[in-house]
Amino acid sequence: MADDRWNAATDALLARTSELAADYLRSLPDRPVRERATLAELRAGLGGELPDRGEPDMDLIETLAQLGDAGAVAQSGPRFFGFVIGGSLPITVAADWLVSAWDQNSGLYVISPAISVAEETAARWLLDLFGLPVTASVGFTTGCQMAHFTALAAARRAVLLRAGWDVDADGLQGAPTIRVIVGDEVHVTGPIALQMLGLGSRRMDRVAVDGQGRMRADALRAVLDEGAGDGPTIVCAQLGNVNSGAFDPIDAIADVVAEYPGTWLHVDGAFGLWAAAAPDLRHLTKGMERAGSWSTDAHKWLNVPYDAGIVIVSDSEAHRASMMLQAAYLVAATKGERDNSDWVAEFSRRGRGFPVYAALRSLGRNGVVEMIDRCCALARRMADGLAKADGVEILNEVVLNQVLVRFSDDDAITRDVIRRVQEDGTCWLGGSTWHGKAVMRISVSNWSTREHDADMSVEAILRCHAAATAR
Repeated sequence: MADDRWNAATDALLARTSELAADYLRSLPDRPVRERATLAELRAGLGGELPDRGEPDMDLIETLAQLGDAGAVAQSGPRFFGFVIGGSLPITVAADWLVSAWDQNSGLYVISPAISVAEETAARWLLDLFGLPVTASVGFTTGCQMAHFTALAAARRAVLLRAGWDVDADGLQGAPTIRVIVGDEVHVTGPIALQMLGLGSRRMDRVAVDGQGRMRADALRAVLDEGAGDGPTIVCAQLGNVNSGAFDPIDAIADVVAEYPGTWLHVDGAFGLWAAAAPDLRHLTKGMERAGSWSTDAHKWLNVPYDAGIVIVSDSEAHRASMMLQAAYLVAATKGERDNSDWVAEFSRRGRGFPVYAALRSLGRNGVVEMIDRCCALARRMADGLAKADGVEILNEVVLNQVLVRFSDDDAITRDVIRRVQEDGTCWLGGSTWHGKAVMRISVSNWSTREHDADMSVEAILRCHAAATAR
């Protein structure tokens, strides 16, 4: 029997929306990367007072597509090199559409069996891909920020239990002080996670790094020795410095940590953890399997839609206990099924692990490796092309997909080149400050970037440098 709640008009709306989305995706290789609408235009089109009467759905989706397209920076396109942002593989966009259509609250198996099994499988595949212990537990979070939060919550529980304190039952008031040690170039999401966990972002002890931003193992030992016997300790290392792409020497760091029993080692691998999947890059991650927890993003190098972070914890009991929800009305799994809410801070959540599953199944191991290797090769290609020009300096060792560029050894000129590139629209990239100097920061993370995209972007950057230094 026909049901007018989902009728021909609904079919037409969804079909038209699919056409509009496909139009946008097809435009990515050729469209300017920067937005085309001004702030005033977007506020005029999207602002105003809440209407008393609603608009027809088809008219509204046309308006939203037009305004959204004009106000979108083409982050998912082949010449977006800002921050560390991947695109979205077509299969992951399609899988994400299904997730929205199914509209599953995927916290419990009993109400979202398919998402539960897909995330269970994706978790197993990721452990295999990264070479991490098969007994480790995996959660799918909004991003690396919440992956850090989850991993460090498990670490907090574990190190305090070893000191005779149950933080989940008794809280932090009166608890032994947890010492947290980080590298001097720790990513900002680490301190934010510590702040949210009540450990204090200003209470960190910082360890000296080398010229590429890698934590020095000898300096870590000195810092640990300063507080020997001071109680529970967490050390945070990183794979992939956000500026240089450099990797902390995890194996040497793990050796030092092992000298201090009960110390927990957490690894921030927001994008660098994916190097473990590639045979030619795996040496950069040597020893990472010795850590207690790891965090990474799938919306970076696996190229799934936002948002998709991944947390992995070696002590699955500490992980589950630090996150697990209990209430009389919840129907918990009792036959070995996976309840996704056991492994993340959110109970009400979309099935964000489903596009991750789709990406892994579509690419296979070889496809993941090829994508990572290609991005790294393109980063080197861009660095080589830029380095040939007068007045252009590459400041980092390009060991992964990050390139740091400085122009005319001048802060103002470097910032002006970045501004001109963003306005030009051929590509988009951002700036940073590294070792007290203004730098251009290039990150190659998109599945669709090819050699001609890299070459076009190098030409645009050099053109903007020439304009910035013209007299």
